[in-house]
Amino acid sequence: MSITVIIVIILALGFDFLNGIHDSSNVVATMISSRALAPRTALTMTALAEFTGPFIFGVAVANTIGHEIVTANSININVLLAALSSAIIWNLLTWYLGFPSSSSHALIGGFIGAVIMGAGVGAIQMKGLEKILIALFTSPIIGLVVGYIILRLSVIFSWNASPKINGFFKRSQIVTSLALGLSHGTNDAQKTMGIITLALVTGGYLEKFAVPVWVIVACSTMIALGTSLGGWKLIRTLGSKFYKIRPIDGFSAQLASAVVILSASLVGGPVSTTQVVSSAIMGVGAGERLNKVRWNVATEILTAWLLTIPAAALMAAGLYWVLSRFLP
Repeated sequence: MSITVIIVIILALGFDFLNGIHDSSNVVATMISSRALAPRTALTMTALAEFTGPFIFGVAVANTIGHEIVTANSININVLLAALSSAIIWNLLTWYLGFPSSSSHALIGGFIGAVIMGAGVGAIQMKGLEKILIALFTSPIIGLVVGYIILRLSVIFSWNASPKINGFFKRSQIVTSLALGLSHGTNDAQKTMGIITLALVTGGYLEKFAVPVWVIVACSTMIALGTSLGGWKLIRTLGSKFYKIRPIDGFSAQLASAVVILSASLVGGPVSTTQVVSSAIMGVGAGERLNKVRWNVATEILTAWLLTIPAAALMAAGLYWVLSRFLP
């Protein structure tokens, strides 16, 4: 195996690891903030669920990444190196600053920017790109609405309940967090599975795009390992800055997020866990009362969402230009 393909695989696994650290906040923040489980227990349990997800629900998202964004002849090793490098740099920057930006947006943006610089706009498959952008940008809205509905239903069904109902909502978060962990592993780990498989096809090590088992194992392991270590700055951002999260809020937000992300994964839609969970938390808060949510924090996060794709694309384009001078 060539050294450049090996570097792509290492970068992809490194991105998966950082993605796990970055997105651990999305999966466990509400559970920790509502005191349903201790932080270390929550992270370990979620990591195991994330590792298992792709083996249960398949690799439809990896196939979307591999087939539907760009034309096959526009892919080369420099494109993959530039895309991964820009996504990693953006993740490290936002992790350091404590912004819950989207790893998915960073990778998609980097991929698009590198391809356009290398092969031109014509190399982008507009129909596939449209599908991906629709999934990325409608899923937060759906998460907001589903979070609102589930909170309202939870309130209705527990209207006359005693305070012991809080114990039920805390215990139920074990189930909802497992579902969210499974959905996160199913969606996010598959993005790098698609990149690694593309590298193997481009390098001539696979005849056609089909994700090898060892790639599934490696990517699932790295995202689970990253999640187990946790991103505490981001957990604090999502878990407390919107509003004080109660057990019913944590349960509703996790259930809404799991439903949206898993549904998208099964049809091959690469969505942002960060976006969906953040919007679900806002939807749950709005379901109680609109002024409960600190909307100024939501505005900051929305700004990070909007910046990620163009910033990662520009960075990847620049990196591709540099790489093409040294690795023709």
